[in-house]
Amino acid sequence: MALHLIKMCVGCDSIEDLAEWQANRLLRGEQLIHRTRNFPKRAEEILAGGSLYWIIKGQVRVRQRITALEAVTDGEGGRFCAIHLDRELVKTIHKPSRPMQGWRYLTAEEAPLDRDPKHKDETDEMPESMRKELRSLGLM
Repeated sequence: MALHLIKMCVGCDSIEDLAEWQANRLLRGEQLIHRTRNFPKRAEEILAGGSLYWIIKGQVRVRQRITALEAVTDGEGGRFCAIHLDRELVKTIHKPSRPMQGWRYLTAEEAPLDRDPKHKDETDEMPESMRKELRSLGLM
């Protein structure tokens, strides 16, 4: 069973923001990677079908399949991990998540399910303030 990563999508307010940011990278001829300081020790498990689950506005909302993990050294000698991502953004059933720094492992059992593309989530239309209120009441 694959192991996943979960990470905050800093600076994005929506899945559309993330999609636009990544589309602009591709238009500039850049690879679709996410840089992170630490290389996962459980890389083999992640590369067996794992995804990067993005937290947007306090909820896991979308995932991308991880296609490769690469140890990279920049021109100044700094080392980081390049997480190579598939282009497809797969919407998930929203799942609340607390803020975190960096990434964390996410087991398949803990990962939110993919959302049926034919099913529109009514919470997508709600203002963020209403979603926050419902979450604080434990109703979402």
